[in-house]
Amino acid sequence: MQARLRWIALTKAVPLAISRGTTASVRRLVVELEHEGLVGRGEAGGFETGHRAYATEAVAAELEALLPRFASAEGLALAAELPAFQALDPWLAPLSPPARCAIDLALHDWWGQKLGQPLWRLWGLDRAACSPTSVTLGLAGVEQVLARLDRWQDRLGCWPQRVKLKLGSPDGPGHDRALVLAVVQRLQERADAAGMVSELQVDANGGWDLVTAQQLIPWLAEQGVVLVEQPLPAQLDPEADAASFAALDLSCPIPLVADESCWNLSDLLRLAPHVDGVNIKLLKSGGLSEALLMAQTARSFGLDLMLGCYSDSALLNGAASQLLPLVRWPDLDSHLNLIDDPFEGPELQADCLLPSNRPGLGVIEVPGPTAASAPC
Repeated sequence: MQARLRWIALTKAVPLAISRGTTASVRRLVVELEHEGLVGRGEAGGFETGHRAYATEAVAAELEALLPRFASAEGLALAAELPAFQALDPWLAPLSPPARCAIDLALHDWWGQKLGQPLWRLWGLDRAACSPTSVTLGLAGVEQVLARLDRWQDRLGCWPQRVKLKLGSPDGPGHDRALVLAVVQRLQERADAAGMVSELQVDANGGWDLVTAQQLIPWLAEQGVVLVEQPLPAQLDPEADAASFAALDLSCPIPLVADESCWNLSDLLRLAPHVDGVNIKLLKSGGLSEALLMAQTARSFGLDLMLGCYSDSALLNGAASQLLPLVRWPDLDSHLNLIDDPFEGPELQADCLLPSNRPGLGVIEVPGPTAASAPC
């Protein structure tokens, strides 16, 4: 078995600003596991959630230390049983979530290719159950946000049915209100002109305090907003974090979704009594193994699912897209905002993303400059 790690650079067509800062470009890591003529790929990268942070360089160091084991005698023995997810638990458990994600995705990709089927089909999911993805409007001035909405229409070739507006502005709740009113008006104008109603979601990315959230959320409901995501900052202490959602639970008139607070199944179970949904992201969950378990558990608890991304390429979003038939609120638009994505993944039909029919993660590499890689 061969294991390789390489760097790629991703540049956004439009930088994304949220309550914690602005991102214009990132460097990401691609893991490749090659065996029996098949190459499984996975993506990882650093990210931060306000209360936790992972640097891409640190994730790379974890992977560089692990990957040589795949070519060792122990790795060769495991290769005979690929993907051998359970056998690899001792290797993967010590890794950070983003490092574990890259290996987990590469193994799933290889497994699906070996069986000649996309993961969604191997899991018995119905691709026809996928719903439209939201498109993101980052924090900015009112005119810039409205111009971004128009740009999404150009990118999709249609008017988006779901719009996610970032709030938690450092300029305060007055600016948040102005953005909401402007976007609501633009969506209403579109509905009046074309008879097409779009839903508006808001995501504060933990940018409000409790008083601000309690004041804004009822007002957002009056404006027709359909959900509010992570209104309060995530906290390292699990009990304190759950208590912050509990403080909003009884007074929240629209669905309340946890993102930065929800990383794995334990978090989902902890937050289930206080939220209406959770946002699963593969870099938080450590890959598809945990994410699939979270999705199935959430549905059994009656929780709705959002499926989100960071500054991810079509490789990571192609992996996430395998779960789309289970998801009420897809939010996989990051690769649609890249000018240099080296991968082709989910199929885009108007504003609806569909997991590819290709085997494994359904992702292929497109021609372009190749980053240096080193076998391990």
